[in-house]
Parts: sequence; C-alpha cells; structure tokens
Amino acid sequence: MRRVRARLPLGPAVVDPAGPVLTEDDLRRLRHPAVGGVILFAHNFESPAQLQTLTQDIRALREPLLLIGVDHEGGRVQRFREGFTTLPPMRTLGHLWDRDRDAARAVAHAAGYVIGAELAAHGLDFSFTPVLDLDYGASSVIGDRALHYDPLAVGALAAALVGGLGQGGMGAVGKHFPGHGYAAADSHVAVPTDDRPLSEILRKDLVPYVPAIEAGLAGIMPAHVIYPKVDAEPAGYSRVWLQDVLRRKLGFGGLVFSDDLSMEGASTAGGVAERARAALDAGCDMVLLCNDPEGQDRLLHSLKESTPVSPERAERMRHRGGRDLRRSVAYREALDDLGKLA
Repeated sequence: MRRVRARLPLGPAVVDPAGPVLTEDDLRRLRHPAVGGVILFAHNFESPAQLQTLTQDIRALREPLLLIGVDHEGGRVQRFREGFTTLPPMRTLGHLWDRDRDAARAVAHAAGYVIGAELAAHGLDFSFTPVLDLDYGASSVIGDRALHYDPLAVGALAAALVGGLGQGGMGAVGKHFPGHGYAAADSHVAVPTDDRPLSEILRKDLVPYVPAIEAGLAGIMPAHVIYPKVDAEPAGYSRVWLQDVLRRKLGFGGLVFSDDLSMEGASTAGGVAERARAALDAGCDMVLLCNDPEGQDRLLHSLKESTPVSPERAERMRHRGGRDLRRSVAYREALDDLGKLA
C-alpha cells in the first residue's frame, strides 16, 4: 500500500536524523509541523545506495517535500566520500586564481557543477557552500575553507561556484555573513568578536556577497560572531545585520538560515527555545539544531505555533531538474577541469 504524504507547510526548524536509517524518533520529529528541512552529516552516510534510500524515505513523509541539505564544501568539510568526487580545499581555487584568473573561474564553476550533479543524484536539494569569508590568517576554523584574502577574488570565485551549482540544479547557501575570517575564536566553542567598524566590513568582507547574490545565491547563513561597533548581538540575532544590511542594503531575497544553535557562539540568547526565537525575530527564516535529539524535541515544542517558511524562498532552495547529470558530457568535462587542481 502506498504511503500518503502528510500535507504540512514547511516549518522553520532544520534537524538531522540520528544515523543512516530513520528511527521512530526521527520520523516523529520530521513529521512535526515546525520542521521544514533536514541537514545530513557523515553519521547519516554509509554508501551512495544507502544515502539514496535515506533521502527517498525523507521525501516520502511530507508534502511539500522537506528540504534536504548538507555541508559539502570540499577539503575537510565534505560529508560524503565514497562514490563522490574528492574535492580539494577551496583555498586551492585561490592559489589557481593567483596564477590564472580565467582558469580559476572555470574550475570553480566545474567544482560547483560536480557538487550539484552528485548531490542531486542522491536526492539532496542544496549545499551550505560557498564559504564567503576572507582569509585574514586569523581564524583556524575557517583556514583553507576560505577562497582567498582578496574580496574581489572571493566574489569572482564564489559567483562561479554558485553558477556551477545552479547549472547542476542545486541551491547554494553562502556563509558566514557578514564574515567570520577576521575573528580568531571558533564559534563552535566560543563567542567570537570582531571589533572593526561597519565601514571596514562593508569595504572588505561584504564585497563577495554582491556577485554571489547576482549569480543566484539561494540562501545565506549568518555568523555566530558579535561585531560590537555595529550591534551588541551576534549577526544571526541582529536585525541590523539581517534586516538593514542583508535585506535592504544588499537586496537579498532568499532564505536566511541560522548557523547551528547548539554552537557556543549561539549561547548568548539563552536556551534552545530562546536562541531560536532570537534568530527568527531578527530575520532568519530557518534555524538549525544539529546533533542534539533532546534539544530538537525542546526546539520543536517551542516552535509549534511558528510561522511557516515562505514557499517562494523555499522553492529557490529546491533541486531543479529530473535527470542524472553524471551521465552528461558537461559532468565529464567538469571532472576534467577539476583535475587541473591536482
């Protein structure tokens, strides 16, 4: 007997299943009306076939379909390995930029296309990439995830990545707005601060967002970083950053995802419920809580009366296209281009 999907608007919570197969607790959470998306990690992956089964099971639960994303940047942040192209750290694109800018743009586009084609073939909608932070040499958590220190280089390469992902039918989420590269502390375990004035951040760190948005960036994730000369709240809890700067000044119309609310950088707002409310009130559309099943239950209870996510913004995140692009000439050519980074 064919299972009928529940018809529920997408809620603002993004959660991760506990493992590679959905448990009864996972099913209960994913059917909760406050959930709108799923983020997958290495603990959700055993093999390409298992991943396809997992995403099919997630898609069977709801209508409209839950959004499914992953951190799949390359280098040390690539959640799926077996059966997927091994991607180098994005810093290698910056090194190529210093030698040959046209080649770097072409390879960045190829990297985006490969990521998009491979993730889409396994039932995912989007990746939390590209990293738009500048490499100031200060942040160990960013490090070689950054494309370059030059904002013009980062913008050009990020736009090419976004274009490649889009050609592969995949949504792209830029991070960590307005920039995590200058703050030395790791927001996973601390509350970083960046004492620079707004004028300097606008002149440097925000520059890459303009071409990335123009290239079709579908989502943005703010940083758990406090910029005290701009606002006392971290960017993800700040109406100044999310409303005044991101929405009005930059004109961004896509989804805004909080970074993981279980991180120490999110702790300034209080408990899980308070963190989610602070992020949503500031202007986030969706909030992530990862690797914390008990916290997810508290989160969903706190969001049971929440406003659904804008269908128009959600659709920008959804995978477009029905065929497996890994069979295409463009995919084979993109793999050849990626070989130039070896």
